[in-house]
Amino acid sequence: MDVKAIRQMFPILDQEVNGHPLVYLDSSATSQKPISVIEAVDNYYRKDNANVHRGVHTLGSRATDQYEGAREKVRRFINAKSTSEIIFNRGTTTGINTVAYSYARANLKPGDEVLITPMEHHSNIIPWQQAVKATGATLNYIPLQDDGTISLEDVRKLVTDNTKVVAIAHVSNVLGTINPIKEIAQIAHSKGAVLVVDGAQGVPHMKVDVQDLDCDFYAFSGHKMLAPTGIGVLYGKRELLENMEPVEFGGEMIDFVDLQDSTWKELPWKFEGGTPIIAGAIGLAAAIDFLEDVGMDNILNHEQKLADYVMDRLRTVDDIKVYGPEHRAALVTFNLGDVHPHDVATALDSYGIAVRAGHHCAQPLMKWLNVTATARASFYLYNTEDDVEKLVDGLLKTKEFFGHVF
Repeated sequence: MDVKAIRQMFPILDQEVNGHPLVYLDSSATSQKPISVIEAVDNYYRKDNANVHRGVHTLGSRATDQYEGAREKVRRFINAKSTSEIIFNRGTTTGINTVAYSYARANLKPGDEVLITPMEHHSNIIPWQQAVKATGATLNYIPLQDDGTISLEDVRKLVTDNTKVVAIAHVSNVLGTINPIKEIAQIAHSKGAVLVVDGAQGVPHMKVDVQDLDCDFYAFSGHKMLAPTGIGVLYGKRELLENMEPVEFGGEMIDFVDLQDSTWKELPWKFEGGTPIIAGAIGLAAAIDFLEDVGMDNILNHEQKLADYVMDRLRTVDDIKVYGPEHRAALVTFNLGDVHPHDVATALDSYGIAVRAGHHCAQPLMKWLNVTATARASFYLYNTEDDVEKLVDGLLKTKEFFGHVF
């Protein structure tokens, strides 16, 4: 990977913040966009802006071709069997909620169990809380090991004949833990449960093959993988999606409407009520082109080297506490002595370094860590070892500034 050349394709990185060159370390929250994605969206609005599936005029046909072409591109990218298994939506949150409402509420009953982990993003906790409340089922948790990983032995013990849904993040947005999805799928299926995967931090950073993983549902967001905000994907096995009811009703998703009843379109359109996110899908297709040109294996290798490097360099900073396993995705969540994470982030921002601070939409995990908040630096294909050095230097300056608390 020629990271220097890659960086030149991201216009936003060529700027100063507070008098310093921007060091963007918040890609787990949202990634930056290459010029090819920006131009793809701009070109749609300049030349092809029209609604899809409805009109027979030229602009409508061109827009439809691009929109459905994006669906096929996503299908290939994650190796789904069919485009009917690719549902466009607003993002990971919408995808998980769709499964929790449409699949879980129709299939759960008292005595059934949903199994998740304490490391989940709120988007993979609250929908299941609501689903079990509505159905009388029970929500159980796989315990975390001391380093923030899970034990497959615990999974085997906790997945029982009563377990109907296992829902887990592919990669933790706080700990960087990479969960063994394929093995968990085998365990879940051995007891007749379905596996729902939060792939928000997975798809952007590694090659995902949903058929090889054998997950039943996999949700992810475009904005974390170089695409625009507001576009996401829910993958689901066709036989499951066909037996699920839509959660939004209106235009686009109907087949026939009578005064008292209606019927739905076939997959995937029955889950895409209303005017879809056309420009977002076109931008997502351009983002996939960019990622594939770089190579997902190259991206993963680059990020793994950065993860190892940042872990080594942070060991040189006194009073820093890093959370999560040694082998991790390219993000580090930490606290600097007694300095509040918001103060750490504010201080780093004064040096042009953008990191995240707070509970990261993972309050149960914060409780498990025995903290109220943390700071997080997350890396992507456009980051370098020099960015790591600037982070370490910024932390040392921050520590010095707040030295009175140590």
